[in-house]
Amino acid sequence: MTIKHPSLLILVLGLLFLSIVPGVLAGEPATVSTVSQDNEQHQNNGSIDIAEDESYLEEWTGQETTEDLSDPLEPVNRVFFQFNDKLYFWGIKPLCKVYNKVLPETARRGISNFVSNIYTPVRAGNCLLQGKFAGFWKEIARFIINTTSGYLGFRDAAFHNYNVEKSDEDFGQTLAVYGLGNGPYLVIPFIGPSTLRDGVGFAADGYMNPPNYFLNIWEIMGKSAGETVNDVSLRIGEYESFKETAIDPYVSMRQAYYQYRQKQIKK
Repeated sequence: MTIKHPSLLILVLGLLFLSIVPGVLAGEPATVSTVSQDNEQHQNNGSIDIAEDESYLEEWTGQETTEDLSDPLEPVNRVFFQFNDKLYFWGIKPLCKVYNKVLPETARRGISNFVSNIYTPVRAGNCLLQGKFAGFWKEIARFIINTTSGYLGFRDAAFHNYNVEKSDEDFGQTLAVYGLGNGPYLVIPFIGPSTLRDGVGFAADGYMNPPNYFLNIWEIMGKSAGETVNDVSLRIGEYESFKETAIDPYVSMRQAYYQYRQKQIKK
């Protein structure tokens, strides 16, 4: 059987976790102990998350806090964290350095804008599901403006000309709005930090992403790889800076991801 959407694997993984870890949704939050110094802030900050244009490292303040995600699978998560870490330093980063020499930053940012424009149905659909109708119409307006005067989306004309910002909603946030808790913290190979709820949300978002209906699994993987290289090429050095400020990068990233998602849900 051919799996049309690789995001289905995330959904299956989530269901497996639910079956083998009973009661984790009601687990006690872990306590984090991290470096208590100010972390440098970066514009358009990111991480080794290679699926989305995430900026959760911006939320990390370097201050110790007891607010954190439940992490009953920490031993397994740490293995996957190390895998993603080595993948970044040994594979993605060297490739991105070569990519940077081939394409100027203006072109790479244009590609990032184009990809973001294609993802409009995902953001718009989740705005509707959350009852954020203003956000829905903003996404529709952004798509029309960027597709026309933004040269098919390569330029974010909606923001630069009219100050219309992206809504940045996803199905993980939608599930949170309807009361579903985070569930256990997960580190997904090739993707990065997540939770059971956000992993299922990521799979659901795949069904609202138009290109997935026209591409086979290999083409989808190639598209994702290309988006990854382009995205990370714009953020080289930020993950390194994050690691330098953290006593335990694994715990610090978990905390940063939690703070980032909480902020997204509350806005």
